[in-house]
Amino acid sequence: MSMNSTGRPTAPTSVSAAAIETISGSRGLLQHEDLLFEIGTPETTGVDLPKPKGLKSRLGGVARKVDTGLAGLSEPQAVRHYMRLSQKNYAIDLGLFPLGSCTMKHNPRLNEKMARLPGFGDIHPLQPQATVQGALQLIDELATWLKTLTNMPSVAMSPKAGAHGELCGLLAIRQALIARGEGDVRKRMLVPESAHGTNPATAAQCGFTVDEIKANKRGRVDMADLKAKLEKSEDVAGIMLTNPNTCGLFETDIREIADLIHKAGGYFYCDGANFNAIVGRVRPGDLGVDAMHINLHKTFSTPHGGGGPGSGPTVFSDALAPYVPVPFVTKDDDGIYRLVEQVDGEASESFGRMVAFHGQMGMFVRALAYILSHGADGLKQAAEDAVLNANYIQARLKHVMSPAFDGYCMHEALFSDAFTADGIETIDIAKALIDEGYHPMTMYFPLVVHGAMLIEPTETESKAELDRFCDALESIARRAAQGDDTLKGAPYLAPMRRLDETRAARKPVLKWTAEDTSKVAAE
Repeated sequence: MSMNSTGRPTAPTSVSAAAIETISGSRGLLQHEDLLFEIGTPETTGVDLPKPKGLKSRLGGVARKVDTGLAGLSEPQAVRHYMRLSQKNYAIDLGLFPLGSCTMKHNPRLNEKMARLPGFGDIHPLQPQATVQGALQLIDELATWLKTLTNMPSVAMSPKAGAHGELCGLLAIRQALIARGEGDVRKRMLVPESAHGTNPATAAQCGFTVDEIKANKRGRVDMADLKAKLEKSEDVAGIMLTNPNTCGLFETDIREIADLIHKAGGYFYCDGANFNAIVGRVRPGDLGVDAMHINLHKTFSTPHGGGGPGSGPTVFSDALAPYVPVPFVTKDDDGIYRLVEQVDGEASESFGRMVAFHGQMGMFVRALAYILSHGADGLKQAAEDAVLNANYIQARLKHVMSPAFDGYCMHEALFSDAFTADGIETIDIAKALIDEGYHPMTMYFPLVVHGAMLIEPTETESKAELDRFCDALESIARRAAQGDDTLKGAPYLAPMRRLDETRAARKPVLKWTAEDTSKVAAE
């Protein structure tokens, strides 16, 4: 039976999607959503409870005399509000996350299932240690894996994030210098200019003076500059080096760097944020590293963002092992696990305590689940696949974009804006990617590359997905090279158009008022 189409057209009319405006503000099934204050009222509520009787106020004279003015929502309004907001977020469950140096890889659901087991998800840090033996054993087993993978004899599991791990490592270095009687003398910390921004900040917070080391034309440490900085070595505390570095390159002179620093009387701190590129291939302890933090939330699967969750265990060499912070897990001869909490006895040389409790239990569970499900060979393959994927992207795009450095990269591909026509900037390319359905890559970082675009596909993306991404970025790159001015207005298809960044930075609206809404409507 055929459909009767007499008297009406059956084919859609072709109209530019960007030109379509809707009364509701929505774009198809992607719903427009206002602020809570614009959709709710103080009189609306999702519950209806009777006023309690016979209770006296405990607020004394500090009770509010005016309404809070907070908007109330009904239950359907509340559910729909947050559901609509969630649809505006990009997520690893939606597609490839190209952010360089952030490693937003797929998080296996097995890890989440393990982290939610009652024995791990419901425990409390103040429980008697006899009741959390399984949790302490898990922490100890994870610590063993981290020490084995890095060939380092000691690890502090308590740091809560990468920068916190940096702080842990530098506090241990400072304590070691104090123990040597050189705490007031060795105050200069060498930091390559391609380092993560937290490196110089952490060094300064620990009382060190930051001395920047230049990068060479290959994107690595300029050895001539390093040697010049070490000519006067009596005040050198150490070096903070990221390897692979933030240009996505392996520091090929790392053994010589370690030897030079040690000969000068300093310590070698390695930023392990990019450890995911070398797991199973290189052990930092073999390279002369004295301390290195490991981002469990990057290398071992849990995507991070918005300030957490995170975990940054820090491994130490024999030279720094005595100074690790408390608490840490030990196993007695009778097989009982316990936490060493006090800075005395077993921890007499410890620099002290960084956190109230041991660490991020959920992160520990996810990381160990990831490690055990992969095994040593699987971890090695993950690192190799991450490097392979990044090099594939570089190879696919190098004929239309400008690789920042010659040769192969490690876990991330870095491009400059040299291929763009006058007037087209990195941010225009990034915004155009949004219209293609991708979160933008890291922009303008590292600072040593002009108009930098840093892309990290991780090991979890298939060739088909990498090709989809490269096809989109190649098309945008060709438009940028031709000077396509329409890129300056991207994104066109996103729920929100591009902000006036100068106005947003200089005149941010940090508090909602009814007057603000009326002004925006008038404009």
